[in-house]
Amino acid sequence: MTDDAGDAGSWVSLFSGGKDSSWALYQALERGLPVERLVTVHPDGDSYMYHVPATRLAALAAESVGIPLVEVEPDDFAASETVDSGAQGDAELEPLEAALDELAEELPGGLAGVTAGAVESEYQTSRIEAMADRLGADVFAPLWQQEPRDLADAMLDAGFEIRVIRVAAGGLDESWLGRRLDADAFDELEALNEQYGVHILGEGGEFETLVTDGPHMERAIRLDYETDWDGTRGTLRIEDAWLE
Repeated sequence: MTDDAGDAGSWVSLFSGGKDSSWALYQALERGLPVERLVTVHPDGDSYMYHVPATRLAALAAESVGIPLVEVEPDDFAASETVDSGAQGDAELEPLEAALDELAEELPGGLAGVTAGAVESEYQTSRIEAMADRLGADVFAPLWQQEPRDLADAMLDAGFEIRVIRVAAGGLDESWLGRRLDADAFDELEALNEQYGVHILGEGGEFETLVTDGPHMERAIRLDYETDWDGTRGTLRIEDAWLE
């Protein structure tokens, strides 16, 4: 894994539209990496490897960023009855690897590397690194093992507008759904980390986000939504979304 530009060739950003993958993309662009494609995986149901909610909005984000998007659809996933998390993670990676292998044939200079938004997950990172090795590509992961609050502050300082689109942890109630993450929100998340162990960036799946505006985007994403809340966890039900 690297935090510097690698060999000549094209880069692909693993992109969900959430804050972590968006920050990795933004940092890659700031460093001058030639990101030629964004790749979004749409899992069918829960996933060990991928951000799940509202991934369809990645198309709007990509339009705003101005980089072509490649979408990996649920039909591309092999059916699996395994309950072993390691085997499931490996199986989930297969359609992404196939898509990247295909992209490598058409990208200028081939596939030089991929960006990843991993912060602390060895489970995800080890698999992404192994996949990149098989493809002969580098991995650019600027969030890896960074201090979570420092990352949060850097995102806010850069002008990221981040909305919470799913919560699934103690201390996070329905009021967090649709909330914009600002300094006060991250202060509250730090307190929830001390009380409940909630990761400040939601790295353990405690919450999921969507970046609706940022310095890498030409137009902001705007949403009409309702909230689905079952008493312990909830998700935004997006009724409409558009670029401002």
